[in-house]
Amino acid sequence: MSPTASWPALGTTASVAVTEAAALEVARQAVVDELEVLDAACSRFRNDSELSRLNRAGGCPFPAGPLLMEAIEVALRAARLSDGIVDPTIGEALILAGYDRDFAELGDEPRLLVGRRVPGWSCVSVRRDRGTVLLPPGVVIDLGATAKALGADRAARAAARAAGRSVGVLVNLGGDISTRGPAPSRGWLVRVADDHRAPPDAPGQMVTIASGALATSSTTVRRWGAGAHHIIDPRTGMPADSRWCTVSAAAASCVDANIATTAAIVLGDEAPRWLAERGLPARLVDRSGDVITTAGWPAAEAVAA
Repeated sequence: MSPTASWPALGTTASVAVTEAAALEVARQAVVDELEVLDAACSRFRNDSELSRLNRAGGCPFPAGPLLMEAIEVALRAARLSDGIVDPTIGEALILAGYDRDFAELGDEPRLLVGRRVPGWSCVSVRRDRGTVLLPPGVVIDLGATAKALGADRAARAAARAAGRSVGVLVNLGGDISTRGPAPSRGWLVRVADDHRAPPDAPGQMVTIASGALATSSTTVRRWGAGAHHIIDPRTGMPADSRWCTVSAAAASCVDANIATTAAIVLGDEAPRWLAERGLPARLVDRSGDVITTAGWPAAEAVAA
């Protein structure tokens, strides 16, 4: 088993694995540093974050730092690639659904779910030449669909730089996985489960990845009350009423894998065709526990780790 360190971060569990034990501490510190700056730039739950200040800017051009600018451009790219199914302007819809504070602070009390028309990603104006972002008054951006995946990709790059070219690195942020450098001889062994907090003996499928990334989106993890979860369907402004409990996908980057899994949850019955047309290997688990795979994802039955 590869040397690994794990710790709580970004409301989930962060971990880093390396192929050489001597590089573990420098790789871990590089990931810690990267996640700290990501949180300061992109958290919707910190009043002092750049994103919170942008959301309060009231229609005025906001001078965005390089990381927030990158995260917003990534989110807008996700919207373009998914035809608006993954949309960063769902912030107000999330707040109305009850996701108005850090997930650890949410209770299970019943909530009346109210749909609100999502403004749509095309209303976001990015001026990279001026370093500014402009939101119409009242628009609230949430980067939850892409920022953690971006963090995994950035953290893996940072850890690989710190560890050295000969060291392989895998970073896992609550199911958002990104790798850099040479993999172990048999590849990185990853257990795909419906809940990243599940114990080692919980049902799941073991897969190996030699490079690239893997992401999982689920409606079973970040839930509060009845029918409320964190994946919003922009077409309704409500938590997605999806056939799928969990979708996992592989791609060259964690960002691209996460775009695919989030879109698949929202698309519901259309998701297998959508994923297959894009050549994205994916594993979709429906509410009854049945599994569908696309584009070469290993079709083995779920097994205990």
